[in-house]
Amino acid sequence: MSLDSVTRSVDEAVSGFFEPIAKALGDVVFYSVPVGGADLPLIVAWLVAAGLIFSTWFGLVQIRKFRLAVNVVRGKYDEKGSAGEVNHFQALTAAVSGTVGLGNIAGVAVAVSIGGPGATFWMILCGLLGMATKFVEVTLGVKYREVHADGSVSGGPMHYLPKGLADRFGARGKKLGKILAVLASAMILFFGLFGGNLFQVNQSYVQLVSVTGGESGPLGSSAGALFFGLLIAALVGIVLLGGIRSIASVTEKLVPAMAGIYIVACLIVILTHVTAIPSAISTIFEGAFHPQGVAGGVLGALIIGFKRAAFSNEAGLGSAPIAHSAVKTKHPASEGLVALLEPFIDTVVICTMTALTIVIANPASWGEARAGKTVGGVTITSDAFGTVLPWFPYILTVAVLLFAISTVLTWGYYGLKAWSYLFGRSRTSELTYKVLYTLFAVAGSLLTLQTLIDMADAVLFILAVINITGLYLLAPVVKRELKSFLAFVRARDAGQDTAEGDADQEPVKTTV
Repeated sequence: MSLDSVTRSVDEAVSGFFEPIAKALGDVVFYSVPVGGADLPLIVAWLVAAGLIFSTWFGLVQIRKFRLAVNVVRGKYDEKGSAGEVNHFQALTAAVSGTVGLGNIAGVAVAVSIGGPGATFWMILCGLLGMATKFVEVTLGVKYREVHADGSVSGGPMHYLPKGLADRFGARGKKLGKILAVLASAMILFFGLFGGNLFQVNQSYVQLVSVTGGESGPLGSSAGALFFGLLIAALVGIVLLGGIRSIASVTEKLVPAMAGIYIVACLIVILTHVTAIPSAISTIFEGAFHPQGVAGGVLGALIIGFKRAAFSNEAGLGSAPIAHSAVKTKHPASEGLVALLEPFIDTVVICTMTALTIVIANPASWGEARAGKTVGGVTITSDAFGTVLPWFPYILTVAVLLFAISTVLTWGYYGLKAWSYLFGRSRTSELTYKVLYTLFAVAGSLLTLQTLIDMADAVLFILAVINITGLYLLAPVVKRELKSFLAFVRARDAGQDTAEGDADQEPVKTTV
């Protein structure tokens, strides 16, 4: 029996078993209600509402403290002797690498096809709101992290939900928090294996095959797929063995490189059509409030834009605090401010660049997609670049590979922390996970397992319900932490000795 027939049989068997479960779960998690002629997924409303509430609660912290956030990333307020494993910049790039991915390339193209150019405006607005949510969850992630005896750090919703709820509500909060922590860990682990790993490898392999001769090319065979999977698995395994420090050392170079390549390519297309820029911006604003050919009109464009942004930047899902928790700092809110830059980079910058490129280039495939024809999102984006750069599919392939590898690395770390919470931090336990994760990377080039990927998406957004509920309950803690850090900043800026000012900071719990 050939490898192709074996993988096809596995795909069919898995789909046949899990399809009813995935459909039932998806119907619940992504349940939509009709609003003005468009369908609004309640989970999107939940995520956007959180961004709106936290933006109000913290006085538009994402705007008022944006410059401060940049200064923190630059290291202006670093403190010697801070617990943690990586600096602010490394923590940011590690987290960004988990959110910037294929959705920024293909997902945005689908959004502006279904929701029209106006979806871009609402996408940007949702990204700005998500910055506040990210600030809250990451501040909590650092506040309630655990620093182990070997200097490594564990954080995320599996830590701040039980400890934070116990602090505020006593024994009952602690009991509820532990239940939520186990559920959060299981959801993060499941998504990490299928959405953050297998799906990313699968889609990058498909793109690579498309530019190397298709199925008749050197990588089109099952042997080529296996080679690609083994190569990615080896790269991921080597980096993953080094922990967050190794991952951060890679992502601090990889993220700027991949973002830079992609943004430069976007700018080439945009500047080549420089005379079309005013018209494109006008089209986006007009489409936001007076869309044509969009189901649900303004609400339809708004929903599509919000959906793309909410699914892209992961604000409120509880994943990013895992990476940010490893930062070297004595003030949790300092990293919360750094984290609010994440949705800005992912959604406001990169997603918007993709949308602008498509609107300005106006490729034929985009017109066909808007007319109702089924066209892949990557195809639309690639065609937009192709209007200026005929050889761009090769550059796009490099970008896809960089996006995919960085996402696989970061979700490998997220999954490891979830696994360790569930099964312990022994060397055997962690090695078992790392072997399992690398095997999933190999499987990604051979199997589609779309049903399990759909389940992974649903599971991750269940986590958003749990996580954001916890964020509401723990928001007063975040407000205190922000006040403490701003006092530290004022003292540092005034040239005062801030060593004594750190005395009121609660010590981070250290565990073996």
